[in-house]
Amino acid sequence: MSQLNWQKSSFSGDKADCVELASEGDRIYLRESDDPTTIVTTTPITKLAAWLHSAKTGEFDHFIEA
Repeated sequence: MSQLNWQKSSFSGDKADCVELASEGDRIYLRESDDPTTIVTTTPITKLAAWLHSAKTGEFDHFIEA
């Protein structure tokens, strides 16, 4: 993985706790800005759209940090 160009929503302003996105080839990378070492990788936009929909509807709210 080369140096990625991480981007966040302009709605985040100067907040440190937001989701950042980067892409390289056919891969999309997601990370939380306050924990940049943990990166989730996905492929085509259809899968990303499904993941975002699930996150918005609370499907992952039951996960806890170990």
